[in-house]
This record gives sequence, C-alpha cells and structure tokens, in this order.
Amino acid sequence: MTDWGTLGRLRRMVMRVVLDQVDDGPKMQSHQVEAYGGITRGKVEHFQHYGFSSHPFPGAEGIGLSVGGSTNHMVILNVDDRRYRMKGMEGGEVAIYDDQGQSVHLTREGIVVKGAGLPMVFEDTPSITFKADQFVRFETPRVEATQLLQSMQLTIGGVTGGVGAAVATMNGGTMNFTNVTSNYQSSTTKYLGSSITSDGKPIDHTHKHRENGAGSLSDTPQ
Repeated sequence: MTDWGTLGRLRRMVMRVVLDQVDDGPKMQSHQVEAYGGITRGKVEHFQHYGFSSHPFPGAEGIGLSVGGSTNHMVILNVDDRRYRMKGMEGGEVAIYDDQGQSVHLTREGIVVKGAGLPMVFEDTPSITFKADQFVRFETPRVEATQLLQSMQLTIGGVTGGVGAAVATMNGGTMNFTNVTSNYQSSTTKYLGSSITSDGKPIDHTHKHRENGAGSLSDTPQ
C-alpha cells in the first residue's frame, strides 16, 4: 500500500525556489521564497559558505531543502542568479562578481580585477606590500601621495617603450639631501628666478664676492 503522505514529503524535500524578498539583517540571512505549486514561505534561512557572503536580488533562484519533508521548516542551501552570472569561463577558473560588472577573476593567465568604473579603496591596514619579481607598472595620467614618497632608487625617463622626454615638476615644498652625491652627465640645469645657497651664502645669479677677501664687492655674474 502506497503511503502518499510519506511520498509527498519526499517529493517536497528538495525544491527549486525563487526569491521574493531578502532580509540581510539577521545573523542568518533569510528570504521569502516561492516554490512550485504556489508554495510561499517566509523567514527561510540561507546557509552560505563561511567567509563568503552575498545579498542576492529578488528573482534569484535557489535550492530549498525541507527539513524532515516539511515545507514549514525550509532552508536554502545555494542561490544563483542567471541574469548576472559570469559566462564563458575556462575549466578551473574561479571568480567573484556582482550585477554592476565588478569582478575578481582567477584566469588561466593570472588574476584580473575589474572595477566597473567605480573606485577601489584599501583601508584599515598599516601597510600594503607588493612583491613582484620584475616590475610594478602604473598606467595612469597621475600618481598622488598625500605625504612622504620614498624610494631607494628613482629613474625618470629613459625607459624602453617610454613616451618621450621625462619632465619632473615641483610647485612648492622642500627637497632635503643629506650625504648625497649628484652626478649630471650631458645635462642642462636651469634655475629661473631662484636662490641657491651653500653654507648660507648665495651662489646663484645674485652672488657677489670680494677679490682676495678685500676691496669692493664684485658685480653679479653676467
């Protein structure tokens, strides 16, 4: 004799559901879902992987599990959204993404991070270290630093594949050199309207001196 009650509970143990509402406030994210046969359930807990969390949109789909075969005690084991899923990935690739086009894609050639035209912020960290065997390249019209910019070695221009002669511009501020040797080879240095001193004495276009330490002051350099 067929136990139709037991059979019905077995058929309802695993169901495809569609999210109607999402509540991300509780400790365990909960949803209101709709399943086949017009079954609607609220406060359905969504079990996500530890360390990974998402806030899906209504209309996303999931796998509902009815504990003990009772749809009054339903949980969701997985949620996906076919509207925004990244497609065309190669075997073995992994990605996280959202509906705006932001993504971190672990491709076969390396990691690709896309910001979808939105800013990226690294915060609440004492330091950031990039360890690269060859180089780190910034392809941007400007690099800014609000305070100290420090380098063990600095080269401006002269790089293969560069975009012309390098120009360094500094408006205001102070450059301090201690125990430094400067070498200029085949270079032209111009100081326009500037004051240059050595040991507190002017050595620029305003410089005057006394011949043999006596007599009147000389004229400024012509």
